Amino acid sequence: MNVTLSLAEAEALVTRALTASRTSPGNARITARALVAAEADGQTGHGLTRVPSYAEQARAGKVDGFAVPRITGTGAARRVDAGTGFAYPAIETALEALVPLTREMGVASAGIFASHHCGQAGRHVERLAENGLVAFAYANTPHAMAFHGGTRSRLGTDPLAFAAPIAGRAPLVIDMALSVVARSRIVAAKAKSEPIPSGWAVDDHGQPTTDAGKALAGTLLPIGGAKGSALALIVEILCGALAGSQFGWEASGFMDAKGGPPKLGQFLIALDPAHFAGAGFASRMTELVEAIASDGARLPGDRRLASRERAASEGLSIAENLIAQIQALAN
Repeated sequence: MNVTLSLAEAEALVTRALTASRTSPGNARITARALVAAEADGQTGHGLTRVPSYAEQARAGKVDGFAVPRITGTGAARRVDAGTGFAYPAIETALEALVPLTREMGVASAGIFASHHCGQAGRHVERLAENGLVAFAYANTPHAMAFHGGTRSRLGTDPLAFAAPIAGRAPLVIDMALSVVARSRIVAAKAKSEPIPSGWAVDDHGQPTTDAGKALAGTLLPIGGAKGSALALIVEILCGALAGSQFGWEASGFMDAKGGPPKLGQFLIALDPAHFAGAGFASRMTELVEAIASDGARLPGDRRLASRERAASEGLSIAENLIAQIQALAN
């Protein structure tokens, strides 16, 4: 059985649950807003199912719920120390700096380190696109995939996202993990005791598996084989070496309170079209959208926008047992 909550009700409930779990009210609100936005967008693996594990980690000190992000840097570059806290306050700090900086410089970037799970990366770049900017986001995650030709899981699923503004409608957003499927979907399948499709993962002996538990103990497969593995390597370099975080194989997991802080990273790059194609950018984007529509195709992210609109009008339908867990935390 499911329970329906409005977006405001869900955000208030999650905020209370996190605040009661050794997290400052400000950090709890920012984190709750991101989790509820993911749920509304249909990205449930980054939504309210994360609340119990987030709360457990904050109570255990694996995440510092009271961390205050610190930003430094000169020129067009900024560095944000998340302080082993939740990623969302650190990303908020980076976004606030990047918008004016990019408008001034044309291109600006921010590397975030000592961070945590950043949820749906697409929403972060979408917010930059809502301010008229073109943006990229990269995030490294705990180890889940092997290097191409390797046997040990070292790379994360390492999502990357891109967003660009489009006149008269929501920005174009492309958001994808570099594994064939996001790890959260396999976690969700395990929780429901459901099989996963063949081709998503191999077990710890390198054999194909449809068992979600064996997949989580083994290695996820990258999109496009060697090409996907190479893309994940780029993300590790940007987030682990350039931003200064830990690499995926050095980090503890996002799903429980075992181990120390994962200390992973995110890297954001923003560009202002005014410094490049200028006024011509908007018309070219319109031509692109019209070409896609004329072929009977759809823009990436259209389903996400439909889910968001439905959630705003009808609320969120959440499993009763999950709501009970979050309410127990809040109380």
